[in-house]
Amino acid sequence: MKTNGTPTTIVNYVHDTLRSQIISGHYPAGSRLNESQIARELDISRIPVREALVRLREHGLVMKHDRRGMFVTKLSTEEMQRINSVRIILEAEALRLCRMHMTKKQAAKLQALVDKMDKWDGGSELDAAELDMEFHRTLWAAAGNPRLSDMLDSLSTVLFAHAAIQHVNTETVKWRLNHHRALLDVALGKSTMSPEEAVISHLKVYYKDPEQFSSLAASPDASVADRA
Repeated sequence: MKTNGTPTTIVNYVHDTLRSQIISGHYPAGSRLNESQIARELDISRIPVREALVRLREHGLVMKHDRRGMFVTKLSTEEMQRINSVRIILEAEALRLCRMHMTKKQAAKLQALVDKMDKWDGGSELDAAELDMEFHRTLWAAAGNPRLSDMLDSLSTVLFAHAAIQHVNTETVKWRLNHHRALLDVALGKSTMSPEEAVISHLKVYYKDPEQFSSLAASPDASVADRA
């Protein structure tokens, strides 16, 4: 490959190309990413395409369906709500732990991220989603429990990517970033809201009834006795 104006490796080139095509809507949510076709279009072998798709999967932009291949991330409403129902519980615990373990350095970084999000006025939807995710990852890390942080990251990566792709494909409102200060206030012990209330309120910016499949749902299912 030419080095002038070209990324340093073929894999990086393929990754960046596919990422841009997903962001632009060239590959809509739910569309199949055919290794052979992409390799032919880019005039390269399938190996760097496969490696690039794996990397995109790690960032939540691509999902693998057994025996069918790789697809641009797309979640059903129920799948999103089930992820949110678990996220509420785990992120509320992270907020509680932040009150106990957060350092001044971590608090300063979170404050800087919130300030940056409050002033955000440019970049792609995926750029905004990545900044959003950076805030949450920093918050989870401040909880001091790597296992909890890893679980939240695993749950949320695909959720954030799906939301960003949907914003691009459906031309909905711009990604909103100026609603994170309330979460930080809870993490710093400066709010009267409970951690669960704060997380639910935060998620309701994008989702209706994010607690639908959790025990915090407004209209819980019938009791065990009623279901017997």
